Amino acid sequence: MPTTDVYGQGISLWSMTDAPSIPDAVKAVADGVIPRGVLRFASASTRGATLAGAAAPVEGMLSWLQDINRLDVYDGSSWVTLSTGASAWTTISLTSGFTQNGNSNGTLQYRLLNISGEESLQLRGAVGRSSWPTTPANNYTINSTALPSAVRPQTLRTVTIPCSDVASDRIALKLDVQTDGFLVVFGTGATVKPPWIGFNGTLVSL
Repeated sequence: MPTTDVYGQGISLWSMTDAPSIPDAVKAVADGVIPRGVLRFASASTRGATLAGAAAPVEGMLSWLQDINRLDVYDGSSWVTLSTGASAWTTISLTSGFTQNGNSNGTLQYRLLNISGEESLQLRGAVGRSSWPTTPANNYTINSTALPSAVRPQTLRTVTIPCSDVASDRIALKLDVQTDGFLVVFGTGATVKPPWIGFNGTLVSL
């Protein structure tokens, strides 16, 4: 009868008392090792179609989804995200009147994060504004192009962001991250005309 590995992983190893069979010996090792490695699939749907029946996932199994660069673990009932691959920062195009690198805080950019299985949108950088209307509107849309659907929240997300106290009675504004992918800043007005608005550290759940 095949023996098991000394590491307690339940991997069958062909023994000298077993009938000679190279295919069976290789299959025993493969069947034991492959499910314990990181399985690679083109997508979640491919994974679902492949890991079924006798090959159904078991608790502790790891998989890498190549289309979204994500590492998942099977917890015994469902796949749980462990991490995403490197998510590059992408520059956000601005509406008229706003400029990049406000207060030398860098270009306004976004990226997709995954923290403990929770996908989130992270922002960094700041925008500047050299002039405002005599009586500014109460709110302004910052980006001229909507963020991609992959980083749009399922519901409206409202957070506080900093702004300059120069030419402003306030040092913070309200930011709405909308479900349509637009970033809208609220709180500007006749006495609130900050030369820069910051986004560093802004993180919202998707």
